[in-house]
Amino acid sequence: MLLHVHPENPQPRQIKTIVDCLQSGGIIIYPTDTIYGLGCDIFQHKAIERICRIKNVDPQKAQLSFICNDLSDLSTYTKQISTPVYRMLKQFLPGPYTFILPASREVPKILKSKKDTIGLRVPDNEIARTIIRELGHPILSASLPGEMVEEFTDPEYMHDNFKKLVDLVVDGGIGGMVPSTIVDCTEDEPVVLREGLGEWAG
Repeated sequence: MLLHVHPENPQPRQIKTIVDCLQSGGIIIYPTDTIYGLGCDIFQHKAIERICRIKNVDPQKAQLSFICNDLSDLSTYTKQISTPVYRMLKQFLPGPYTFILPASREVPKILKSKKDTIGLRVPDNEIARTIIRELGHPILSASLPGEMVEEFTDPEYMHDNFKKLVDLVVDGGIGGMVPSTIVDCTEDEPVVLREGLGEWAG
């Protein structure tokens, strides 16, 4: 199903349809402030496994991350973080960044990396954050399979390509082509693992 959602004022009825889909273990393709992503409810294990199958990866190695509504989710899903790291996150989020942080016990086991870390993102995108607010907890963020980034900007094209694999494609307009910048914050100094849309002068 292709669902058109207004990018600035997401319609409550459309958001409810998306949240119902997630709560029943569905997989969605949804817009962020960078590229469109594959998502599901982080507490729906079968949905996470489905996403890993779509991407052809082992969940333990998949480097999956969460999309949160705001920084208040950090205290739930990460271990205690230092004041400088928190200040840095506050400076850059919401925005096109994924921060790798130590995972807390609240993070479902299937999502933790072997190093016990999790990637967290707060996108500057009203649709994504409204979905999370209504759902009440983060959703999974995974990139779409394949190399053809151009195919991942047009929701109608994505719907044609992936409708057999996902339950719902959220059309929030044409998406970007550059993924988020990934910054590892698990050591003393932040390390950029992938240069993306977010500028980093660290």
